[in-house]
Amino acid sequence: MYATQALTHLVPLAEELDKNKVTPGVLGFIVFAALAVGVWLLMKSMNRHMGKVDFEEAPDPAAAEGVAERVESGAPSGSAGSAKRK
Repeated sequence: MYATQALTHLVPLAEELDKNKVTPGVLGFIVFAALAVGVWLLMKSMNRHMGKVDFEEAPDPAAAEGVAERVESGAPSGSAGSAKRK
């Protein structure tokens, strides 16, 4: 009996709303704000972790062999090409 009384009081309130207008309301704002805060915290954490990374690139073995071959053959260090001289 209480449910029917509550519905009869809410029906006039529903008639006042524009049926062609849909808004997310407070719940939509809260969900959006929570997602925004979550993304901000994840980006902050990622930046902190990336700052701790100590990466030193290893030299390319193929390029190192090419430099060694040019030095052994007496070619100037600025010469281009990878063909061996005989």
